[in-house]
Amino acid sequence: MNTWMSLSFQDSASFVMEEMIFFYDFSFLIISLILVFVVYIMGFLMISSFLSRFVLDNQVLEFIWTSLPFIILIFMAFPSIRILYLMDEVKSPLLTCKIMGHQWFWSYEYSDFDKIEFDSYMIFNIVRLLEVDNSFVLPIYSKVRLLVSSYDVLHAWTVPALGVKVDSIPGRLNQISFTANRLGVFYGQCSEICGANHSFMPIVVEIVNIKNFGMWVSSML
Repeated sequence: MNTWMSLSFQDSASFVMEEMIFFYDFSFLIISLILVFVVYIMGFLMISSFLSRFVLDNQVLEFIWTSLPFIILIFMAFPSIRILYLMDEVKSPLLTCKIMGHQWFWSYEYSDFDKIEFDSYMIFNIVRLLEVDNSFVLPIYSKVRLLVSSYDVLHAWTVPALGVKVDSIPGRLNQISFTANRLGVFYGQCSEICGANHSFMPIVVEIVNIKNFGMWVSSML
């Protein structure tokens, strides 16, 4: 969960989110170096008395300022594409769950088990309006595939700590996968304006160990 005046990402709770944070740090480093270089050049030009009326072109300089940005973009593109493919990979999931968005609550169904489905409503009068009556329980270190759609209007199922944001669209089934690598309770919200009570659609994901997940499944059957 975000803390007051937090300016950074939430602590990672999945392998994909770790990769996204690493890529952010890598990109921010490159952008910072470019900013320092540009500021230095601008400052140098402001205080320098150098002047030339005869330099009309410089082929070497033009080659450098054309090729260098291209090389930098290549170095940034490859890790970005890798993360995109990792997010779309849904090979051999251990667990498949269906999520439906409603105005204004979420419904969950565990497709691998019989009769495990429930609705998740926000609990009122709780600080930050992030608690729900039924948490979405998942096992740690297990690849989970989510099938997301909507019953009425556009929604978006989002949990920042897990690095997950998937659109919930009526008549369309979107899918995404992730593997949680940290125990805990993680919070999210609907991230697509969906009506008057859009801000009252919290998401609570509870990551537990395999033993506790088995006990929870037994209690729900």
